Amino acid sequence: MTAAFANGLILPAICLAALGWTVPRVLAIFWPEGVKWLMGLALVSTIIMALCGAGFFAVLYTSQGVNIDDLYATGGLSVPLHFAKLSLISALLWAPLMVLSLAGVPKNWVKEVW
Repeated sequence: MTAAFANGLILPAICLAALGWTVPRVLAIFWPEGVKWLMGLALVSTIIMALCGAGFFAVLYTSQGVNIDDLYATGGLSVPLHFAKLSLISALLWAPLMVLSLAGVPKNWVKEVW
């Protein structure tokens, strides 16, 4: 069970889901208030999470013994596209939690009214 938890997709899925909740909340501390700014926060959070998803899969590949340089030698530009596709698939894990987290951001606004 421990090997399946550490080497499988369970731990990265839990981490991505937790990041999906945390990234907008942390950015909202420094982000200005307002509806337009909230949409910008959503965009920036999505970009950060997409990069985190691709990074998680790159780390999973290297932890399983795949050399990223070998992938580039065989695929060239297809390697970043492959990790982008994997990151898009991982959005099924983090996107719902990110939307819920973003929905809770306006309750902490002091200057603006939702």
